[in-house]
Amino acid sequence: MLLIYTHTDSPRLRYIIRFIFTELIPVTVELTTDPDVFARHDGPGINYNTLPSSANAFHLPNVHLLFEDDIKQQEINFVVNSGYTAFYRTNGGDMGFDIFAATFYLISRYEEYLPYQVDDYGRYAYTNAAAWKGGFLQQPLVHQWAADLQRRLQQRWPSFTVQRKPFRFMPTYDIDMAYAIRYKHWLKSLARGLLQPAGIPERLRVMLGRAKDPFDSFDWLHELHETFNLNPVYFFHVAARNGRYDKQILPQQPVMQHLIADHASRYTVGLHPSWQSGDDTGLLTTEKTTLEAITGQPVTHSRQHYIRLHLPGTYGHLLRAGITNDYSMGYGSINGFRASVAAPFYWFDLEQNQETPLRIHPFCYMDANSYYEQQQTPAAALTELRHYFTICKAVDAPLTTIWHNNFLGTDPVFAGWQEVYARFVDSISAPDA
Repeated sequence: MLLIYTHTDSPRLRYIIRFIFTELIPVTVELTTDPDVFARHDGPGINYNTLPSSANAFHLPNVHLLFEDDIKQQEINFVVNSGYTAFYRTNGGDMGFDIFAATFYLISRYEEYLPYQVDDYGRYAYTNAAAWKGGFLQQPLVHQWAADLQRRLQQRWPSFTVQRKPFRFMPTYDIDMAYAIRYKHWLKSLARGLLQPAGIPERLRVMLGRAKDPFDSFDWLHELHETFNLNPVYFFHVAARNGRYDKQILPQQPVMQHLIADHASRYTVGLHPSWQSGDDTGLLTTEKTTLEAITGQPVTHSRQHYIRLHLPGTYGHLLRAGITNDYSMGYGSINGFRASVAAPFYWFDLEQNQETPLRIHPFCYMDANSYYEQQQTPAAALTELRHYFTICKAVDAPLTTIWHNNFLGTDPVFAGWQEVYARFVDSISAPDA
């Protein structure tokens, strides 16, 4: 058992200890504020206190963050520590920085509760983030810190053993526009075809059911999942009406109901809340009810359309609607680790200063970021995907990606992307990957 001594207990400290020693370094851990109990402990122990205790204890001097209950501007100064970037530097100690406070700052998204600049969609701009400013946005830095802490503890106590968590690939899909041509109003579809007259014959074939819709990659994905034994999560957009950013075939249409029900019979299906629901929060419950009626199952998983995520408001709305798992922790404009972590964690509501039941599943890669924002070729995207695979596997972190069905179909606009995804999945599924 690992015993941690601190001069003061707090909700923030208990939260981050539970996260680190459950998700990253899975060991039995206890917390005490009694120095005599800590002094009598003869096993692995961490002294999370400004002053050192026994010579054998692992010393982590603390900063004040975890013992506060308010939200205020933090002084973040980056240092290079054991080959990685760190902050909340401390004088002395066995790590050189307060790993507990720094981890809490990143995964609580503390900086997103402070004033910030928004991007073109009114979202938190990644250029505000410590991960961007510190140059570690493309690294699961929290995992690297934890790996170093584990190594140091094992050096001090060779009997301190940790069971490794196997690498896990979690593919997820956002179904914003299930079909490009078929099942849409024929007049509007033909009108759009006039913009590219050469494509009108093929468009007519799709409309008449003689050719497959270019966004229809669903059967291909089913085969991919069966071949490589994958268990994906699909997020469906089911707004009752469309708007500027909501362009799905409406859920009243039998074809959408069949598509959703078929996926719900095979996979986990979650809600993809419409853009409109970010302005009218009552729509969130309506859309969740719609999806549950189609699937015949409770809906507890969600990912924000356009990654329209604002803290703490969005997460509070999701909890009140009955969502317990959210997959929106990432950026809608650049790939990387928004919370500097790949493992799931429970949302800590800083305003209430308490842990919540909402489990957050971060993603680090989305096809739309590669294509629209980073303007990558399929080959460059494959290189980036392999980067995330390599660094996640190195620290036993899960890899969660987002793809859209339209990228994986036959639309010439996205030529090469289906092949890239197939090659990537095949390469990471090899025994020696």
